[in-house]
Formats: sequence, structure tokens, C-alpha cells
Amino acid sequence: MPITVAIVEDNPNLRLGASYILRASPDCKVVGEYESAEDFLDELEEVNPDVVLMDIGLPGMSGIAATAQIKNQSARAQVIMLSVFDDDENVFQAICAGACGYITKPVMPEQLLEAVEQAHQGASPMSPNIARKVLELFKKHMPPPQVDYNLSERELEVLDLLTQGADHKQIAEKLFLSPFTVRAHLRKIYDKLHVHSKSQAVAKALKERLLPRK
Repeated sequence: MPITVAIVEDNPNLRLGASYILRASPDCKVVGEYESAEDFLDELEEVNPDVVLMDIGLPGMSGIAATAQIKNQSARAQVIMLSVFDDDENVFQAICAGACGYITKPVMPEQLLEAVEQAHQGASPMSPNIARKVLELFKKHMPPPQVDYNLSERELEVLDLLTQGADHKQIAEKLFLSPFTVRAHLRKIYDKLHVHSKSQAVAKALKERLLPRK
């Protein structure tokens, strides 16, 4: 069966060009052409395409906002962004919204057909410059890998209170421990984290997210 494709593009010439390329292929079937995201979303359930070619700079709702809504409504539809924008913010937001691919315009016919096929097969078609950008963006936005410092439950409690600004006496009172025991826990914490002070321990705990979220 051919891959069903919907085109969301406000530029009539670009929309017609993409439609012509897809209709010329026996492997694709265009099930709808739309000049706005709102028009497409109104018919999403009815046309239920395998792949959506989505522009970003649309009148009204943006292509990025529409992509997020599509992914909420349809587990089937794979969204490929087709855009002149290749800045970090648009690329990152589009991928986070659920786009499986990102191709910069202008697009060659064979590139468009290959992107549709790849998206339908579960791959992530991207222009070479976008693929490099995505890798760099996710390196930048991903938290550092968490290291297991083998802190005990009690040591984590002490460290948590440190991050809240508690001193030795307050930690002892809060955890019903003697000051001597608190100092012993702190020495172990410093040793395991490879730090030498309270401020270094707090900074490392916050930076590496060592404490469970509450």
C-alpha cells in the first residue's frame, strides 16, 4: 500500500511542488493539502496520514505547536518539518514537539521521497546540517551522566540538609544524631564525592542531581 501523506504549507507554489513530486510516485498517496495548521487539524482524524510534511512559519498556529497537537491526537502520523529556518531554537523545539525529521528548503524531489519513506519506516530523516545541529543541541541540553557515589541513605539525608543551608548543629538536631556522628558522615560524604568542603559538596550535589526529586 502507498504511504499516505498530508502537506501543510502556506506557500501555494511550494505546496503544489511537493504535491506534484509525491503524486508522481507510486509509493505515495497525497490525502490532503492545507495552507494552515488549523485546517489540517480539523481533518486529522478523517485523513489519518502516515506522514505529515509540516512547515514551521504558518499563519495562525505554528508548525511546531501543530506538531505537538498531532502527536497528542495520532500515534500513527510521523511529522517531518520542511522549513527555511535552521536556527537552534526552531530545530530543538520541533524535535521536542515530536517531529521525527527536519529538512531544510529547498528540497530536491529524490530527497523529499526518501524522507517520506524513511519517516514511514521509523527513521529520522534530516538534512546533514540539521543532523549535526541536533547532536550538538542534545549534548548541550542533556544533564551530565549521573555517577553512583555509593552514598548511604543517611549520607543522602545529611547532604540534602547541607543543600538547604543547615549547619552541623541543625543537621544533628534534625536527624537526632550527635555532632560527632554528623562530622563522621560529612567526612565520608566529602571522601566519596572527592570534595574538601561543604560548598563543594553542595555544588556537586546540585550540578549532578545527586538528590532524589521531591
